[in-house]
Amino acid sequence: MLRNWRRRHNHKKLKYQEFSFLFEPPPDQDLICFDCETTGLNPKKAEILSIGAVKIRDHTILTSQKLELFVKPRHQIDEASIKIHRLRHCDLAHGMHPNEAMIRFLHFIGARPLVGYFLEFDVAMINKYLKPLLGITLPNPQLEVSGLYYDLKQNVLNPVQLDLRFDAILAELNLPVLGKHDAFNDALMTAMIYVKLQKMKRP
Repeated sequence: MLRNWRRRHNHKKLKYQEFSFLFEPPPDQDLICFDCETTGLNPKKAEILSIGAVKIRDHTILTSQKLELFVKPRHQIDEASIKIHRLRHCDLAHGMHPNEAMIRFLHFIGARPLVGYFLEFDVAMINKYLKPLLGITLPNPQLEVSGLYYDLKQNVLNPVQLDLRFDAILAELNLPVLGKHDAFNDALMTAMIYVKLQKMKRP
């Protein structure tokens, strides 16, 4: 009930009704797995450098329906950040304006539920740009794969210590490691985790 109230309240703040599609019922069996590469881990200070996303339909990853955006930063990227994601300021000189990237991202995800690893951070980064632009935060339902993994693996009667690091989950599920700290590759690996977990849940 509180969730529905928050959703309605969020909808009332929408500046432009052309984006009302974000609040519509999501398409059946469709989800979006996404990831952001940023200049840091503090949403208040960090900037988005790239966004990667891929569509999942009925437990199938649709790699032909993907999104890969590069965003031009407002400030110089520091050396420590470059070592992680290997994106330099010159690489993003012709990147999108953040507002253009947000609009492209919103049209790609629509009202579909969002899947991610450390999803709370990525959503916070999107909301940092979305709130000034449209007056709202992302209304989409959200699924955290580390939580799904924990729920599947944890034994309530005999609790075990689980390693919830991204690499550890991939290894435990026997999934391949692609080029890390690349927004699309990270989104694709997260999508593989989600699909594998859903298949493991089936009788």
